[in-house]
Amino acid sequence: MLKNKIAIIMGSKNDFFGMEDATKIFDQMGVNYDVEVVSAHRTPEWMYDFAKNAHNHYDIIIAGAGGSAHLPGMVASLTILPVIGVPIFSDKFQGVDAVMSIVQMPKGTPVATMGVNNSANAALFACKILSLFDNTLLNKLKSYKENMKENVFNSNKELKNKR
Repeated sequence: MLKNKIAIIMGSKNDFFGMEDATKIFDQMGVNYDVEVVSAHRTPEWMYDFAKNAHNHYDIIIAGAGGSAHLPGMVASLTILPVIGVPIFSDKFQGVDAVMSIVQMPKGTPVATMGVNNSANAALFACKILSLFDNTLLNKLKSYKENMKENVFNSNKELKNKR
């Protein structure tokens, strides 16, 4: 049974800069969500409890993490819910370390991996999953895509008018 709610989790409040766009997409689409700091390294018991019980509250988990980025994979190993990983930018490796940690999950523990700090795509992907069961959300996604298309055509028109 659908809960109609998404969990947006991250390893530190400092990671919110890479996760904030997900909240904007969900607000725009009318999707309910919670934002939580759940650290795989500093609060492993809390992470374990959160992941084991997430199916009681959520349909999908979006997990953002930087550096070694264990949070998305650890949560995916503990829950039956789809987990979408968002690698968070870091000064040392520009988020490549996080990408590699999230994308290279072992067989049987899938994590859908988005681009660095691309929580907007994570939210849109989550909306696409939920829209399989929600025609209102499906129509909002269609409208979103139509608006993107119109923005491209308008940009093209603006550039042509400058010549």
